[in-house]
Amino acid sequence: MNLSQPGIGPEASGSLPGCGPHGPGHVEKGSPERAGLRPRVDKALAGFLATQRTRLLEIDPALGEVADTVAAFVLGGGKRLRPAFAYWGFRGAGGVDSDEVVAAVAALEFVQASALIHDDLMDRSDTRRGEPSVHRRFEARHAGAGWRGSAAGFGDSAAVLLGDLALVWSDELLHGCGLPLADLARARPVFDQMRTEVTVGQYLDVLTQATADTSLERAGKVARFKSAKYTVERPLLLGAALAGGGAEVFAAYAAFGLPLGEAFQLRDDVLGVFGDPAQTGKPAGDDLREGKRTYLVAAAFAALDEAARAELDAGLGDPALDDVGVHRLRAIIRDCDALAATEKRIDTLMDEALAALRQAPIEDEAREVLFALAEAATRRSV
Repeated sequence: MNLSQPGIGPEASGSLPGCGPHGPGHVEKGSPERAGLRPRVDKALAGFLATQRTRLLEIDPALGEVADTVAAFVLGGGKRLRPAFAYWGFRGAGGVDSDEVVAAVAALEFVQASALIHDDLMDRSDTRRGEPSVHRRFEARHAGAGWRGSAAGFGDSAAVLLGDLALVWSDELLHGCGLPLADLARARPVFDQMRTEVTVGQYLDVLTQATADTSLERAGKVARFKSAKYTVERPLLLGAALAGGGAEVFAAYAAFGLPLGEAFQLRDDVLGVFGDPAQTGKPAGDDLREGKRTYLVAAAFAALDEAARAELDAGLGDPALDDVGVHRLRAIIRDCDALAATEKRIDTLMDEALAALRQAPIEDEAREVLFALAEAATRRSV
């Protein structure tokens, strides 16, 4: 992967915040934190959530726990990559900064919250960012209160409904952000298509696990629709639509955003198998226990002999897989060069994305930050 270009990219613009030569807290020229975006997104989310909490309490005091759980989930972590790509997509297309556009792109965090809450439920994950997942939180609430019925069933039901509520609130925040209706009308088709794609991408992921499809073609399609498009490409296009960008800008953002989004998902797949739980907030080997049929796993199946393939297949999706089993499956994947092949694929996708970004007809300031965002998205440990 080559991030360099004279005057453009992380080499020219500096490291991520706190890592550059000027010391902790310094925001470098090309940093994703430029324009104070993250605290502004958090402020928009917090204000919206406070209003929603008041509304829910007016319905019933019991809904305070619902409001608090969604607020804790949305405000308690996350990289804010999707709002960042949307905002700088907007600025790159000639859009002028405002609190209203920050509120608009912040709506993407509710789409992300919905997807993660539902994903944790489908994967039976116990934790998210080192905290109990939503279904586990409500399961514990039921058990602790000694309520009737199944505690697990109550937790599952709550997670479905809270995930749905987050998706509803994404709509409400976008359309109440204060931008002109004409701008929102241009953005609406992108927003709708993005939410459809991530939902059907999740279904394809579930289907792939159920059918044990190990093809690279299917793994790539799941990566594109479950994550790649809605992490990078669609947010960029949403920002371009809000700014009234032309066809050339849309084409350039698609050429940059889709391969970068795929590289982001492949990095996520690698972390799901080889990541440090202290960094990821998820138990070691969770993706193996869940039987995720990722590009990494598909590359392993393509490279292994029959005996090793059978061993990998037997361990995938085993919820009782212990640390010894996780270590063994990791070794199988690494030793057949599937990990190296996946890292090479990430580099290839990044080269393709960055070549498109260099040629994109967008504002130079946005180009610099998008280079830094690309680095942050694919060279991460969490």
